[in-house]
Amino acid sequence: MEEQDVVIKRHRNRVRKAVSGERSIHPALAQGIDVDTTDRSYPTNKLVFAMALIISLAVVMWAFLAPDQVNTVGVNLQSWVVSHLGWLFTLAILGATIFMLVIGYGPTGSIRLGADDTRPEFSTFSWVSMLFAAGLGIGLIFYGPMEPLIHFQTLPPAFTGTDAEAGTVSAVDPAVAQSILHQASFPWVVYSFVGGAIAYSAFRRGRLPLISSIFEPVFPHAPNHPVGKIIDVFAVLVTLFGTATSLGIGALQVQTGTSILTGKDLSGDGTVVAIISILTVIFTFSAVSGVKTGIRILSNANMALVAFMALFVLVLGPTVFILDLIPTSLVTFLGAIPDFFAVSPSQGDVEKEFVTAWTMLYWAWWISWSPFVGMFVAKISKGRTLREYVTVTIFAPAAISALWYIVFGGTAIWQTLEGMDLPIVGAGENVMFDLFDNLPLSTLMHVVTLAAIIIFFTTAGDSTTNVLGSMSQSGRSNPSTPITVIWGLALGLIALALLLAGGQNALSGLQSIMVSASVPFVVIMFGMAISWAKDLANDPVIIRRAYSREAIRKGVMRGIDKHGDDFVFGVSEVPADEGAGADVTLR
Repeated sequence: MEEQDVVIKRHRNRVRKAVSGERSIHPALAQGIDVDTTDRSYPTNKLVFAMALIISLAVVMWAFLAPDQVNTVGVNLQSWVVSHLGWLFTLAILGATIFMLVIGYGPTGSIRLGADDTRPEFSTFSWVSMLFAAGLGIGLIFYGPMEPLIHFQTLPPAFTGTDAEAGTVSAVDPAVAQSILHQASFPWVVYSFVGGAIAYSAFRRGRLPLISSIFEPVFPHAPNHPVGKIIDVFAVLVTLFGTATSLGIGALQVQTGTSILTGKDLSGDGTVVAIISILTVIFTFSAVSGVKTGIRILSNANMALVAFMALFVLVLGPTVFILDLIPTSLVTFLGAIPDFFAVSPSQGDVEKEFVTAWTMLYWAWWISWSPFVGMFVAKISKGRTLREYVTVTIFAPAAISALWYIVFGGTAIWQTLEGMDLPIVGAGENVMFDLFDNLPLSTLMHVVTLAAIIIFFTTAGDSTTNVLGSMSQSGRSNPSTPITVIWGLALGLIALALLLAGGQNALSGLQSIMVSASVPFVVIMFGMAISWAKDLANDPVIIRRAYSREAIRKGVMRGIDKHGDDFVFGVSEVPADEGAGADVTLR
């Protein structure tokens, strides 16, 4: 048994060296190697941990000591980023889309995210369910009815000059289509891109599951390289601020829902502090305990609540109106894609205000969530081919998300057209609760909505805390308790500090800091694309395909040269397990 272990270990080392460029065997013969089968250690990256923590705590201190200044600086910085770098965000989104479609449906589509013989760990149904849960969050409930309603009341610039008129039936499809652009289409491209790059690097090349590891083709030993450490620091920071924004809007909705259910006015900073403090303790404890069963139960329960909410509105709301809206809004969305991307801040004040408050904000938000969601997507996608991966991770959850916005956005707009009261108060945290006020069993649905928000808050905080710990400890799947506790508290503090710094518009501080923090990661994404492309060009599957083409081409030329038209390729008998039919299953 010991000799067998030695042989296996030697084989893994040879494969690892082959896939990393140290050619102890021919690279075309490498089958790929999973990082979990290697002997890699996962030490705490003290520099990455310390730098990210110091920067995040500095922002917290700034927000507590000078909240008005933070808000002013953040909003001004966000405006500058959108005005001067908005094109970069748009280019990143379009570039990621093209990149993923090319690698998914081009020659690289047959490459597996794992060794050649690796097979998926989950069924397709379970895979899609987990993908949907990973990319969704509190924003689903917050923006579901609110964003389409806002676009219905004020027509987006992409539809200026059309026959649509704000506040009328003609504006329904454009309003929902604009929301699908922001919430239910290109976000999944970003998640798929980052998750695919991590999965390929870790499960095909045997590297540490870190963003910096993706850059191995550009500079060797990337996680230990100074540039690699900077990349990992930015990955931690962008994850912190992106998730903090979601936790902030969750706290606002919990505050509003609790006020409605208790009948008491719970507005004020004291309530927000209490909500975030209590929930931070809960999700930090959950992350430390490592009780995966509990988190899985919470996630499944939340998916059931979300499905119940959607079916409730579809059945007891304006059913025919919603069903009619499904095809018309999707067609409008597809037809308007060029117009969406043609809107830029340099076109005028209206366009600049819109992309600052909406489009660029969302591009930054999804990019900031991508390291966190990408790591989860990578973990559950091992064994899939790139063609499967691209098809499912981009299109399946996007379609489900689009239906959510059609159902809730359509219902909110229909209620407005029917003269029902549906105001947008503050940042809009009231809209989902007020929507249910106009439907039967409103108290029950308020409880369901509040429960869903609290569970989203807990699972998002728990998962992010673990990912942050993993990023700080060389990709370790189960971070140490001290590191986990520190990041859990830091995440809660950032959400609280930036929420309080927002003043009257509580979300402005969160959003402006998040947009600014995502800029470096946009640049990192371009580097990821270059590095991943280099890896794919040298993948064993691509090398074998190139040899096959050349072998056939030269064989045909030699056959024609020696025998004219009358030649065939030879066939030789080999052992059964080496033959062409060894891996072929007849049906």
